[in-house]
Formats: sequence, C-alpha cells, structure tokens
Amino acid sequence: MTNSRRDFLKNAIFAAAGMAVLPQWLNATEKKGKAVGIQLYTLKDVINNNVKEVIENVAKAGYGEVESYGYVPKGKFWGLTPVEFKALLDQHGLKAPSGHYDFENYIETGNLDSIKAYIDVAKTLDSKYITAPWLATKLRKNADDYKAIAEKLNTAGELAKKSGLAIAYHNHDFEFKTFDGKTGLELLLNQTDPKLVSFELDLYWAEHAQNHPLDLFVKYPGRFKMWHVKDMNKLNRNDNTEVGNGTIDFKPIFKKAAASGMEHFFVEQENNYAPTIYDSIKTSCTYIKSKLI
Repeated sequence: MTNSRRDFLKNAIFAAAGMAVLPQWLNATEKKGKAVGIQLYTLKDVINNNVKEVIENVAKAGYGEVESYGYVPKGKFWGLTPVEFKALLDQHGLKAPSGHYDFENYIETGNLDSIKAYIDVAKTLDSKYITAPWLATKLRKNADDYKAIAEKLNTAGELAKKSGLAIAYHNHDFEFKTFDGKTGLELLLNQTDPKLVSFELDLYWAEHAQNHPLDLFVKYPGRFKMWHVKDMNKLNRNDNTEVGNGTIDFKPIFKKAAASGMEHFFVEQENNYAPTIYDSIKTSCTYIKSKLI
C-alpha cells in the first residue's frame, strides 16, 4: 500500500469518527436541513382558526420539527384527532419530537391516568418527550414542594420509559427562586433520575432570571435534552423578539450544545411579532440556519 493511499484511508477513518460524535441535532441539520423546530404556542393567536394553514406556513418558513401544546386527555389538537394531526404533519414533512402536556392534576393527585393518555398520544405522533410546561404557584411554594414534584416526575418517567418515551420538564423564571441556597430548578435536577427525567431549558427565561445557560451546562452536563430558543427584546426585557434581533448571544450557547445534551430545540416567540407572526418565525429560522448551525 502506498503512503498516499494509507494516508487517505487514515484520514477517512478519522473523518468518520468525527462525524460519529457530532451531536444528533447537528447530524440531522447537515444531512436533512430540517433540525430547526418551533413551539406551536408561538402561533397561538392564529392556530385555533386554521391549524392546517398554520402547519403549512410553518413548513414554508423552513422548520422541520414542531412541539405541540394544549392537548388534554380525550381531546384534540385544534379540532384534529392525534391521528389526523400526525397525518397533517406528515403531509408537510414535519416531525413532533416533543409536546407540552398539562401535569398539574397528576402532580396534585398522583393519578397516572392523564400520563397514560399522553403516552398514547405521543406514540401516535412518534414523539419521544412528554413535557411538563408549567406548574401553578400553589404547587411550588417551598423546597419540599419541588422535591415532591421531582418524585412525581420520576414516577411518570418510569411509566413513560416502559413505552420507549421520556418525561421532560420545561422551566420559566420562577424555578430560579432560591430555597435554602438551592433554586427550584436545582432541586428538580438534583432530585430527578437522569435516566427518567430530562429538561427543556428555556434560554430566555434562564437569562431573564440572570442564570446563564453555559453555567447550567457545566453544572448539569447532559441534562438539557431540549431548548426553547427565544430572544429578549432590546427595549423591554419582558418582551420577546425574533431570534438574532435581541440581547441574547446564542452563538456561544449553540457551541456548547453537546455539553448540554441537546437533541432538539424549538423557536418560541410569545409576543411582539414584526410585522406579522409568519414574518417573525421566518426571520428566526433564517437567522438560526445562517448564523447558529
């Protein structure tokens, strides 16, 4: 074997090894260009009127994944059954790796019926994650409350794991309130089993609470399997804006995607659209594809 041939093979092996360790989201982006996701709550003002038009426009804006919200047991997705909603996503080449589902009744009562219903829906949508999006104030008043929540998440995680799924928890800013030196988010991270419960880090709310995502990645490597990518308005930090138009520097955050454990991320914008909702989601998607991935 000649030296040139030997060097070629060696370099090819190294290149293949390098591709093998790329984060899942980057591999998907490079191969398909469809790794950018959107939380459909971004389109809350229009999705109830015509979900089919919304999903079509999401695909046209360049997105490849969506995260659902609003489903309740025996309910529908904006008038569509889970089977119909899945068919609509398939029609436009969209995947739904995660959905937001109401966990409050389960946290209060411990009754797993709602979690079982969510598992059935998630399997219909070919989702992986069943995500708890919000907890009422009455459920999270002190450290013991957060520990009890963590226990419930572990139990739900055990049930989901049997179906090949996973439970995740999505934060706002209230989880960064401190109880005896630990934030609510830290209590949840410390008390949940990483094999059963993942976390969806809302980058905007972390920054809003003055907790930098990079510090969380260092302290809890691999725990944040999903992100919400939401920018902070320059004039009013309580408002959102299109990704790339605000104050959050996403470039160093995306560079640490592997340390985070990130598999999927979802653009979210809850207000302050410019000039329309569809313009805003297109602007965010274009910026992410051109500047971040």
